[in-house]
Amino acid sequence: MDKQIIDQFIKNAVAEDLGDGDHTSLSTIPANAQGKAKLLIKEDGIIAGVELAVEIFNYIDAKLVTEVMITDGSEVKYGDIALTVSGSTHSILLAERLVLNCMQRMSGIATKTNRIVGLLTAYPTKLLDTRKTTPGLRYLEKWAVRIGGGVNHRIGLYDMILIKDNHVDYAGGISNAIEAANQYLADKGKELQIEIEVRNLSELNDVLTTRGVDRIMLDNFSFADLKAAVALIDGRFVTEASGGITEENVVEYAACGVDFISMGALTHSVKSLDMSLKAC
Repeated sequence: MDKQIIDQFIKNAVAEDLGDGDHTSLSTIPANAQGKAKLLIKEDGIIAGVELAVEIFNYIDAKLVTEVMITDGSEVKYGDIALTVSGSTHSILLAERLVLNCMQRMSGIATKTNRIVGLLTAYPTKLLDTRKTTPGLRYLEKWAVRIGGGVNHRIGLYDMILIKDNHVDYAGGISNAIEAANQYLADKGKELQIEIEVRNLSELNDVLTTRGVDRIMLDNFSFADLKAAVALIDGRFVTEASGGITEENVVEYAACGVDFISMGALTHSVKSLDMSLKAC
């Protein structure tokens, strides 16, 4: 966990929610009231965001006491209690929705990721996320993918060169794009991996001729072409399948022999796991 990123996220989220005060709590509950609440799981899955929840409670009120019963990455069932928090009732209520929003979404992502990773156990293929994340929540969503057993792809535009179809078209072709990327890294003194997306076997042959990359993304390939591509690459580059991959067909893609499968659906269209924070 990157404490600086998390603290900034919590600061922004609390400011968004609090405004000039929690007038419901201020008007109905004495300022010195003390209480206790439990985080109740209402749906089976993989829990994620417990460590974040502790940070949120501590950020909002260092005097809150959090007791964790179930840690991140654990299987949970309906009726489980993940944690309890006790202290200022006003502080607990201020933290409630932020904790739930984060944990529900993170747990939904971890649950889906874990389920798909389980389907791939017969293959060496690893499951990747993408940049198809919610603005402002990327760090949390990619954290949840890791908790679920997946692997993070690049975090942003800054930590890998990924030459996609538009880059290729704007650069005037695959060879131009690859050569320019390598020249850029040399000029800037940067050490970044280079990945290139190819749309067909013809583009793949251009990459194999040019070389100068670390990973090849095989985008929207048929199963027959994907197997042919893996055979052509023959272990010389890391391979990644992407495009149109779902929970229903992911095993077929893994059976084609790719090293990685990337799925935007891990983060862009996931169902949150149901849970609530209830007063004890």
